[in-house]
Amino acid sequence: MTLDRRYVLGALFGLIAVGAAVMLADVLGTVFFAVTVAYLLFPLRKELARRRLSPWGASFVSTAAAVIAVGVLALPLILVVVVRIDAIIAFLSALPPTFTVELYGVSATITLAETRAAVVAFGRQIARSFALAIPVLALKLTVFVMVVFALLSRTAETHRAIIALVPHTYRNVVQALSDRTRATLFGIYVLQAATAAGTFVVALVLFFLLGYPYFLTLAVLSAVLQFLPVVGPSILIALLAVAHLAVGDPARAALVFVLGSVLVAWLPDVLIRPRLARETADLPGSLYFVGFVGGLLTLGPVGIIAGPLAVALVVEMGDHLSEELNEVAVSED
Repeated sequence: MTLDRRYVLGALFGLIAVGAAVMLADVLGTVFFAVTVAYLLFPLRKELARRRLSPWGASFVSTAAAVIAVGVLALPLILVVVVRIDAIIAFLSALPPTFTVELYGVSATITLAETRAAVVAFGRQIARSFALAIPVLALKLTVFVMVVFALLSRTAETHRAIIALVPHTYRNVVQALSDRTRATLFGIYVLQAATAAGTFVVALVLFFLLGYPYFLTLAVLSAVLQFLPVVGPSILIALLAVAHLAVGDPARAALVFVLGSVLVAWLPDVLIRPRLARETADLPGSLYFVGFVGGLLTLGPVGIIAGPLAVALVVEMGDHLSEELNEVAVSED
């Protein structure tokens, strides 16, 4: 097989893949999610196979671990949407359209009408969409499981098919991009999920001790907001403080703001993130935020993963280009 024939076959494969993506647009996000999860599970599958588990068994156990992890992470959020969404909407609807904060003789009026209306409408839309989407979610979960298992059970074949199209002189670049991809996905999935789990535990205890009736709901919301870069659960803490100020309870507002900011918004990051940071891509928080927001606005929910991953790969290629140009400049000197 000549080199030109390989590239023609590669181009045909890419063209057919694009056509398939257009035809399967409704499940494209699910397939992308499954591919990234499978990519992250390759080391686990390899380790299980090394421990003399059959390839099928290693792939099955790895896929089962992924499904369990997704279920554990999604279950609290599903319970909040199903059980507590009406209470959350009622709480937001009860907030006054405006309230005045006075401190040391200085007063300021804060308007909540538009924000409150938008959040309430969004909550009601989520509740309706979730009720209608349960059968679709079940089908997409089936697609997710099948794609993950298929990729894990044919790891070697997939790797050979991809690497065969790459000239030998560029395979180190492909390996670097692969390492950056795995590190970024680790940061998005594992590190964020571990930090969110720690946030859930701390928030559950704090909101229970502070006497909130819906402490489980607040803990779940804190954990979910941990996936939002930079700001995280600070949004919820600030909203709770504002709610207490609105009903004329500045002491409780200050208490929840100080304790929540330190224990919920800051402490899990300090305790968990540094212990796992060695496995993640060296991506500044500002670039991660750009990728997160840009991907979310452009691609929807799948952009939460695709956006930071695209930014990380751009950074990796920029590093390689810089090294290459510097080597050329040194050789010319």
